Amino acid sequence: MESLDIDATDLRLLDQLQRDASLSNLALAELVHVSPPTCLRRVKRLVDAGLVERQVAILSPDRLAPVLGHGLTALVEITLDRQDAEQLAAFEERVVADDAVQQCYRVSPGPDFCLVVHARDMPDYLALAERLFTANANVRNVKAFFSLKRAKFQTLLPLPLPAAR
Repeated sequence: MESLDIDATDLRLLDQLQRDASLSNLALAELVHVSPPTCLRRVKRLVDAGLVERQVAILSPDRLAPVLGHGLTALVEITLDRQDAEQLAAFEERVVADDAVQQCYRVSPGPDFCLVVHARDMPDYLALAERLFTANANVRNVKAFFSLKRAKFQTLLPLPLPAAR
């Protein structure tokens, strides 16, 4: 993996892109205090380097509930019975392929995985649990926490960024 020199301007660009990836190049350049051509060139370099994996929209589950049905969001802790590299990779591969799994983290210490999953209702969650956790003899423990409200969704760069020059 080759090294990429990242400076304060690059960090400010990444921070602004996380806040609102729909900004025009002109608006982004103005916010970061660089010229539009410089902004475009730098963003392309950051994307090409893989620092920006993809651009997504963060949807409001509360506002979508009347359209999609209320739905459930659950944070699920999974502990596997056997934690060798092959078993961890196999479980991870299976859950990331499932559309109900929004996020998957391999964690330590404690459980082996933390998942953020979405289901239409409790019967749909039960089907998800049977499909991903019960049908697999290697899952030892499942602990689910059902979200009542999302109070915050933070971007990756919460640290104070260097000021523009």
